[in-house]
Amino acid sequence: MTTVSVNGITLGVESFGADDAPLVLLVGGTTMLSWPDALCERLAAGGRRVVRYDLRDSGESTTADPEAPAYTLRDLAADAAALPGALGAGPALLAGIGVGGMVAQVAALDHPGAFSALTLVGTRAVAPGPPDDDLPDHDRATMNRLFATPMPDWTHREAVADFGATGAEVLGDDPVAARATAARIWDRTPGTAVPVQLANQMGMVFSRLDCAPRWRERLPEIEIPTLVVHGRRDPFFPVGNGEAIAREIPGARLLVLEEAATAIPDAAVGEVAEAMLALGRGTGPAAPGRNPSGRGDA
Repeated sequence: MTTVSVNGITLGVESFGADDAPLVLLVGGTTMLSWPDALCERLAAGGRRVVRYDLRDSGESTTADPEAPAYTLRDLAADAAALPGALGAGPALLAGIGVGGMVAQVAALDHPGAFSALTLVGTRAVAPGPPDDDLPDHDRATMNRLFATPMPDWTHREAVADFGATGAEVLGDDPVAARATAARIWDRTPGTAVPVQLANQMGMVFSRLDCAPRWRERLPEIEIPTLVVHGRRDPFFPVGNGEAIAREIPGARLLVLEEAATAIPDAAVGEVAEAMLALGRGTGPAAPGRNPSGRGDA
């Protein structure tokens, strides 16, 4: 792991694979650890240089005031666009997960020359808050259970790890994997102040982030090959959100992970990696005339 300076701030990054291989840039959601190690390793084994990074106010990146971010979603998109050049690479395959997928959509729209392809995982095409009428909102029963979980002692690593495991179980993700990830995030969080912990563990900075103007109506402008990956069992951004993105980006492929919720499970790493590698090769996803069907093999 190291850091890279772009746009007057520092971003924490981690690289896998050969430095001269085609770049896959993974936008954290909000920390880089939203992207499984196994996926990064599979992509690198497929001949790619994989770089995952922390968004501002998370991990090793510049942390200021997560309760009052002095930047916008457009600034985060500009960070993504600046990274390929800062890393000495050409246009990158850009991928975003969760709220990082929002960053990736705006980056692809506002900075098309920086990217050769796009992957969007478990995200939606509107900002945090109430969705459009045709998009499914968070599952209410799941959210009630999630927010009924007592907050942990943020100064206590194991308490935070247990909190992460409990939340994952509510969401339908693997609690064992989530416990380990929450502990790793805690280790990388710059302090135990509640706002900083909430930004790193739960991405709460996005609830305060200026995401205007809307970008959904611009999705048909995306011309690079695009893969949309979504868990069938995702209660946070239900699968209808991924289906809508795939319909609205010309030629996008929709890959539905039937047994997944919000995270990429170990069992799906190979399938997701192969779909992303095919996207980078210009085969499979986004072939002319291909229409997403909503099935796992769309």
